Amino acid sequence: MSENTAIIVPCRLESTRFPRKLLHRVKGKPLVLWVAERIRAEAPELPLWFAVDDALLAGPLEAAGFRVVMTAVEHQSGTDRLAEANRRIGAARVINVQADEPMVTGGQIRRLAELIAGPAAMATLATPFRRAEDFCNPNQVKVVFAPVAGGRALYFSRSPMPYPRDQGGRMDDAWVAANPCYKHLGLYAYKADLLERFAGLAPGRYECIEKLEQLRVLENGFEIACDVTDHPGLGVDTPEDAVRFESVLT
Repeated sequence: MSENTAIIVPCRLESTRFPRKLLHRVKGKPLVLWVAERIRAEAPELPLWFAVDDALLAGPLEAAGFRVVMTAVEHQSGTDRLAEANRRIGAARVINVQADEPMVTGGQIRRLAELIAGPAAMATLATPFRRAEDFCNPNQVKVVFAPVAGGRALYFSRSPMPYPRDQGGRMDDAWVAANPCYKHLGLYAYKADLLERFAGLAPGRYECIEKLEQLRVLENGFEIACDVTDHPGLGVDTPEDAVRFESVLT
């Protein structure tokens, strides 16, 4: 599997909510290096590349011995950046780990590799919600999928799914924990031909409403395999998240 599957991490220098967050130093080390070292330690059997848009990102990665592909600044999404990078790398299957996810696990990466080796054009992971507050937060994306291991994703939304109609929409932590309420994690795997086709697909109706690009895949008839992980990860989207990550290290 490993000779046909590569991990590619798309890296963009600028970030709206947290300017240049991948260069933000945590215990003296840029965040992107924490991510790189974590992936190398957790999944050393898979080739690892970083698709970057600026020499400021390439410098610390290459100095630490990681492989880098320079990509265009203009890409509108990480998926487009992956596609450009993979034209040079040539992997049949690509696992996309986010550059701001320093707690990704080897089990998650290997499960994505297993899923994308199957018939689906794309694969992703979800984790159970535990709190009603999180389940109702539109910044935490929900996914519903067929209730079997490696099931097919049915829809992604910023709205709570499923909706407890018989309770008039009322939900508490106990209800959320007892029902199939899943948070979508930003970990993906793609077959190379879908990556190539993605940029040429017109944005879908629901993608434009929800602002979730994975809906473009579903709206164009491709299958997304989805499975569950008990590790929710720790995405660094704000300076406060960086403080949370640093506290995990102490």
